This record gives sequence, C-alpha cells and structure tokens, in this order.
Amino acid sequence: MTDARGPAGRPGGSDARHAPGAPCWVSLMVHGLAATQRFYGALFGWEFRPGPQQLGPYARALLDGREVAGIGQLPPDRRLPIAWTPYLASDDVDRTAEAVRSCGGTVGVGPLDADEAGRMAICSDPAGAVFGVWQAAAHLGTAVTGVPGTPAWNELMTFESAGVVKFYATVFGYEQESAVSAGHDYVTLRLGGRPVAGVHGVGSALRRDRGPHWMTYFEVAGLDESLEHLVGLGGHVLEPGRDSALGRVATVADPEGARFSLLQSP
Repeated sequence: MTDARGPAGRPGGSDARHAPGAPCWVSLMVHGLAATQRFYGALFGWEFRPGPQQLGPYARALLDGREVAGIGQLPPDRRLPIAWTPYLASDDVDRTAEAVRSCGGTVGVGPLDADEAGRMAICSDPAGAVFGVWQAAAHLGTAVTGVPGTPAWNELMTFESAGVVKFYATVFGYEQESAVSAGHDYVTLRLGGRPVAGVHGVGSALRRDRGPHWMTYFEVAGLDESLEHLVGLGGHVLEPGRDSALGRVATVADPEGARFSLLQSP
C-alpha cells in the first residue's frame, strides 16, 4: 500500500534517504503541545514519542510505529508563526544555508545539531516563506507516505512564482514545469523528473496578514468524514472541499490556527 503512486504522479512510499531538495519532514511549533497532540492523534491516528529538544519540548508523530511528522513547544521568547513547516533534505546543511543567504534568503535558526538525529536550519525565502533544511544522520525523516495520516504534498503560496522559483531552483537544483496562463500561475518543482512540490503565485489573493507560506497536504481516506471529524475536535474549515489536480482537497486549521490541507486522492 505504501508503494502506490500518489495523485498527479506524486510518488508514494518513502526512500530510505531522501534525495537532496526533496521534502523529507514536516514540523509544527505550537503553544499547547499536549492539546495539539490530542487533536492530531485523534484526527490522523498518530502516536507520539519524544524527539530532539534543541528548541524546546518536541515529539515525533508515528503512524503504525513509523515516523511521519513532528510537533514542538513554541519557545516563549520566539515569535515564530504557528504553521506547518516543510523540511527540505540536504547533504550539507551548512553549505545549503550559505546558498540560501547568497540567493537572498534568510537563515533564522541554525545550522545546529539535533542530538544524533541530524543537523538542521530554519530559513525563509526572499518573499518571506519559512522552510526548514534537514541533513539526516540517525533520523532520515518521514518514513511512510501514500496512506491516510501522512504528508502528501507541499505547496508554496506566494505572490508570484518567477522570482521565488529561481531561488529554490538555484539552492536545491529543482527542475521546473510551469503552468502559467491567464489567471493561473503555478510551477511544479521536480527532482530527477519526479514532482516534489508546487509553487502557486496567487497575487493579490494572498492574505497580507498571512504572507507567503508553505502549505502541507495530509492524505485522508474520505474528505467529508475527515472534515466532520476535524470540526468535532475543535478545528476549523477555511475552504470547503473542492476538486483539484491532486484530488479532492480542503483547507483547514487546527485549534491554534495552524493551516493545512486535507487531500483525498482520486
């Protein structure tokens, strides 16, 4: 089941070691760690075990014993957004951080070691969207995809794609497939011909109070049932279910306001 290919050609399963540039992990920093774990545990069937504590209390989410995501306690002295953050794989996080800086991005945290798990940095692109960089050691990243409760896709919501795509392509070596037409600005980022992420330029439709940001999609078996469950757990539906190239998708938020999408594959 975990070897199935995802929608729109997205690969299911997970390589033992993620290729440089590939999304390899998603992480969320929140104020109420225990309550957030209860919410996602009930929504996706996750269980939790402690992870590296470099930035404070942190737990890894597991599905059937395999790691899928992380949730940490937001440090009280840091004004970080409450948002799901994708981590992109790197063979050398220090070198990647230098490339981020030289291409107009910012390194906000690190690079620093996360115990024996690996080495990390938290960066932002020139438009301000936050992402992580992960150099794996003992912890390789998300261990399973393509089943309900796992990250399915990552998409950058930004003002326009051209400039920011050049940044990511230069830093991570992505190939680009554009679908730019009247009223539609979308670029698929590829590695070795495989789609790994998307960049959606939405212009003035991007909320100014939110700014450019990455959106994580999580796989669900049934979208309508999952939305009903989410609301019952205290979450919010921001954009109701709709058809997309990936499948049926809805934009939602958890009780602390972290936005993400639920995806029912075709």
